[in-house]
Amino acid sequence: MAEPYDGKTILIVDDDTDILTAIEATLKETGAEILTATDGNTAVTTALEKQPDLLILDAMLPQRSGFLVLEKLKAKKPRGSKPFVIMITGNPGKRHQTWAESLGADDYINKPFRMDRLVESVEKLLAKA
Repeated sequence: MAEPYDGKTILIVDDDTDILTAIEATLKETGAEILTATDGNTAVTTALEKQPDLLILDAMLPQRSGFLVLEKLKAKKPRGSKPFVIMITGNPGKRHQTWAESLGADDYINKPFRMDRLVESVEKLLAKA
């Protein structure tokens, strides 16, 4: 029996290796190809090369912020097009959420978060991919 996301690719980007590992472990059984990056420049390079269906993207990253990654990858693309992006952040402010959404983020989740909240968002967005 096929896993729910066979043929899909998810790029997880976070400089906190504990969070990265936890998200990767949660999603590895889905059948999706899981890619990871720990900085913004690697995220952009990987995303442009691998064309993932979904990015789970930390807002604050070394070398290039998640906002700049988002801006680079979603520039000139219509809303609702791949890659879908879930922005995760420790910043609870609405200003950053508004900014992320204006750049094309499809969901915005504040840390700490329940993993089932993230999985729900992944399922909803990959159903569109």
